[in-house]
Amino acid sequence: MEGNQRWVSGNLHHPDRDPNRRQLVAQTQKPFGSILSCIDSRVPPELLFDTGLGDLYVMRTGGEADGPVVTGSVEYGPLTSGTPLIVVLGHQRCGAVKAAYTSLRDGKPLPGNLQAIVRSLRPAYAQAVRKGGPDPVETMARVQVTLLTADLRSDGVLAPLVSRGSLAVVGAFYSLDTGKVEVLTSAPS
Repeated sequence: MEGNQRWVSGNLHHPDRDPNRRQLVAQTQKPFGSILSCIDSRVPPELLFDTGLGDLYVMRTGGEADGPVVTGSVEYGPLTSGTPLIVVLGHQRCGAVKAAYTSLRDGKPLPGNLQAIVRSLRPAYAQAVRKGGPDPVETMARVQVTLLTADLRSDGVLAPLVSRGSLAVVGAFYSLDTGKVEVLTSAPS
């Protein structure tokens, strides 16, 4: 979050981005966090948290859609290198969430494998419709973060790490307007 404060203020440190760091992490890695975020080109986790080479595992899917390969990728850091933090990062004005919302609302499937994103986001859509609100797409994007965060906390291999306190799973939401990341669920102590 300190890196995000630097991003918002423009006082960036650009840590760990030089040939010395590249050589240091060439043989092994031990990132301090795993980020599951959207594919949106305006939401690069390494930049908006002002981190560097070897600092984060980053997985990106449309609307933070989930599935076995994505979950396995998220599990990788905590299980192989003891990464103590997972952040599920949604964002404002998400095009993938908007497309899924519109598809589900109108009953019109999206072409090709885009429909897999729609299927993954269906529970968030159902909950967002029940919640209502002035911007149903943003509500759905926030709900997706909350649902996925809960799913990861209860994941068969991650849950024991969460219970022991060796892993924090945090839901967050990025504002495209301000650059600020808002913690939605379970800020680590």
